[in-house]
Amino acid sequence: MENAAPLFAWKRFTLEEETLTLPNGLTTKHVTLTHPGAVLIIPITENNTLILLRQYRPSIKQWIYEFPAGTLESGEDITLCAQRELAEEAQLQAKEWLALGECLPAPGFCNEVQYLFAAKGLSPCHAEMDDDEVIEVVEFSIEQVKAMIAGNEIQDSKTIVHSAVPNYLV
Repeated sequence: MENAAPLFAWKRFTLEEETLTLPNGLTTKHVTLTHPGAVLIIPITENNTLILLRQYRPSIKQWIYEFPAGTLESGEDITLCAQRELAEEAQLQAKEWLALGECLPAPGFCNEVQYLFAAKGLSPCHAEMDDDEVIEVVEFSIEQVKAMIAGNEIQDSKTIVHSAVPNYLV
């Protein structure tokens, strides 16, 4: 964002305002949350179950179920980020990594790109979790995940949207 003025910065995120001309010719001010990008990992066990996290999210002050995910470090390779996040959050490593594409979770106000991966051939490992993360690792069948979505037990949008992917991979 060349003519963007930073309004606020925190960690690797910035709230920026810019004046721009829309395709219809209207000149307007727009505020964007700039984001370095993130990864989302769908860990699939050899029994075709899914590894999710039960994570406390301070912004909503509740526990939620979600796939492991995390923010890219400056200059970090996307696949290495996915491997790091799976190790830190789920204490797992994977032999097989399948890139599944990209998605834009909130393009109306944020420029974040999420890079999606499936991880198979899982085995335990140890990595240090971020201090502000409170996480429990859980395992569910694909059918259980579908039922949890239908029963409003899983509300995390990135997990809901990508929960159908394992059906094509198992």
